[in-house]
Amino acid sequence: MRLLLTSAGVKNPTIRARLVELLGKPIEECDALCIPTAGYGHPMVRPDAAWRFISGHDEGAMTDLGWKSVGVLELTALPSIGDDRWVSWVRAADVLLVNGGDAMYLHHWMCASGLADLLDTLDDTVWVGLSAGSMVMTPRIGRDFVEWEQPEGGDETLGIVDFSIFPHLDNPDLPDNTMETARRWAARLPNTAYVIDDQTAICVVDGVVEVVSEGRWERLDPA
Repeated sequence: MRLLLTSAGVKNPTIRARLVELLGKPIEECDALCIPTAGYGHPMVRPDAAWRFISGHDEGAMTDLGWKSVGVLELTALPSIGDDRWVSWVRAADVLLVNGGDAMYLHHWMCASGLADLLDTLDDTVWVGLSAGSMVMTPRIGRDFVEWEQPEGGDETLGIVDFSIFPHLDNPDLPDNTMETARRWAARLPNTAYVIDDQTAICVVDGVVEVVSEGRWERLDPA
């Protein structure tokens, strides 16, 4: 699986160009599945957010990029319909577009639905995460970002990559998301962390990490 881990979606031409490179063909030739699940777990997210994400009416460019087709994969529904239906949908998709919200809630439903177990078999699939949709791929999100408590507790997520992500740096709607706050957050983690603003993404292919940005970012290594 090839990863494009964004703070706020495909916000600029540099991130879009890297997405096309990862896909290996034009966006208009690609079939997408969007995953809105994370939004339901975060206390700041209203119910209209799922519709805005799916329909492309939100600020983070994801579903409105000109895909050949866009389907919806709601993870909370998957346990009730059986693997024989939804697994084929995932395998047929060129890209998974994963909305933000609550990373712990998303992690819980990725595991409960079986999607997490499928990831290491999706060699040709591109994962485009937005905020929590990116953070879920990390080993830990840090206690600062835990809103929804999973039954087993903790802040551990999938660990597909070996670094953590602090998104939305300097976002005017999130005044606490400063570099000073991010450094305090990172100091409590045992692993490397990236602090990224909404014009930045992290590309991971075959374990190679590259920051793609028209904005501000910083890598923070453990002491």
